[in-house]
Amino acid sequence: MLPKDTVMESKKRIVIVGGVAAGATAAARARRIDADCEIVLVERGPYISYANCGLPYFLSGDIKERASLLLQTPEGFGAKYGVDVRIETEVVEIDRAGRRVRLVSADGEVWLGYDKLILAQGGLPIMPVIPGSDWEQVFRLWTVPDMDRLEAALQSGRAKTAVIVGGGFIGIEMAEAFAKRGLRTTVVEMAPSLMSMMDAPFGRLVEEELARHGVEVVTGTAVVAIDPATHEAELRDGRRIPAGLVLFAVGVRPELELAKQAGLELGATGALAVSEFLVTSDPDILAAGDMVEVTHRVHGRKVRVPLAGPANRQGRIAATVAAGLEATYNGVLGTSIVKVMDRTAGSTGLSERAALTAGFDAALAVIHKEHHASYFPGAKEMTLALVYDRATHRLLGAQAFGEAGIASRINTLAVALAAGQTVEEIAELDLVYAPPYSSANDPVNLAAFVAVNDLTGFSPLVTAASLRAELATEAAPLVVDVRSASEWAAGHVAGSRHLPLDEMIARASELPRDRRIVVTCRAGYRGHLALRTLRGLGFEHVRNLTGGFVRVVQDGGFAVEVSR
Repeated sequence: MLPKDTVMESKKRIVIVGGVAAGATAAARARRIDADCEIVLVERGPYISYANCGLPYFLSGDIKERASLLLQTPEGFGAKYGVDVRIETEVVEIDRAGRRVRLVSADGEVWLGYDKLILAQGGLPIMPVIPGSDWEQVFRLWTVPDMDRLEAALQSGRAKTAVIVGGGFIGIEMAEAFAKRGLRTTVVEMAPSLMSMMDAPFGRLVEEELARHGVEVVTGTAVVAIDPATHEAELRDGRRIPAGLVLFAVGVRPELELAKQAGLELGATGALAVSEFLVTSDPDILAAGDMVEVTHRVHGRKVRVPLAGPANRQGRIAATVAAGLEATYNGVLGTSIVKVMDRTAGSTGLSERAALTAGFDAALAVIHKEHHASYFPGAKEMTLALVYDRATHRLLGAQAFGEAGIASRINTLAVALAAGQTVEEIAELDLVYAPPYSSANDPVNLAAFVAVNDLTGFSPLVTAASLRAELATEAAPLVVDVRSASEWAAGHVAGSRHLPLDEMIARASELPRDRRIVVTCRAGYRGHLALRTLRGLGFEHVRNLTGGFVRVVQDGGFAVEVSR
């Protein structure tokens, strides 16, 4: 027999289920709006408001103190915000008609009434069930207890090797952590390249950086079994690799059991459907974080984006609406960044692949440019790619990789995306300049210049992937490499013709006028100059390989010859 329902008093009561990113943010926001309402925060685990994105960095040793990850204790949070925090308590049932939830804890079961209910349960890491997956040396990393268990295993020293299943954010971060802890580490990714939300050349850059630090990467296959007796992981192709411990980091599924039991509507993605006000199909129940689907601001379709930034902002808006004020959530861009050993990979909006899938007439401009003035000491080259729509000239997405300056460029382009800017507008952005920070034309401006030149026909582009496909046809274009003799000798596209830029005018007659030509240099700028020269000499069908030979190497699918 359950205790009687808590008597609802005149005070408004907001009950929040889930106490981490979206939930803790919602509780604090609700209190700032309404100093008098009753707020109950229910968390199944022992911790609230902890820095789950920092867990890999504690395991790597970059974060020294475990306590620094616990941003608020339940007691401290409750006292600071006047919130009734109930940890190690689970909501197991929603009575929508009675506007109450059933709580289960060590103290028993109780019904708790609500005026507004906010679901912020997040997601759960996917744990594939394969032979050996129940071995004690198999781990996930999602909560502080998960981190503690993994840290204990690392401190024991029993494992000398590690296999990470999954090449996304957690997989990449934990590859670095394991390498720093002295484990011989292998990352296994089922997709053809790491960081599958980015285009493949960027995934290969991530792979190269991991390999540079001794991490082996295996793509295009999966772990199908774990052998605790031999401490090995078996791959789908039959290979067996050392696995003193195994970490699964293959993705997150929304936690929906409670919502399903309550009969709340799910969306096309399988996550919980919410309005622009983050209200579910029940007007008194809101939801935020990894468990909901939201609108992608570029293509307008529903997506799941399990990232901490959107979860926190959704928690803030859900609390605003629950507390009686007006607020809308306008959607996500998927802006993200990850540290890869000594380098950084970042993206916002759509990759080229995603843009094409979404039906855009998508184009790509790639540059390789120093993150600040090349003459100032310490300049580091970055690869920056813009994805844009040929029909509207609107920016669709951006990706970047390099040792420095990545976050600022991706943030700039995220703002441009949110504003719906065209590449022409981005080309004219008034960005900061001083030699230690940028160049007179920032890499963002330069990438937009390349895109504008493509769209206007002043300097048409071809991507590495498109060129590779064209070279396999009977009507293959002639690739003209305009680099220096030493650069050409070090490696060039098989079957290409060498014609240095400095000799272009004198030797242009050697080139056929009845065949399509693709010019290439190292990074793209000399190719642009060569194209303009050939156009001036009457060659009509000339395109520049965007990103140059560097992109050929990043693409990875070309036959490359070396001259000796």
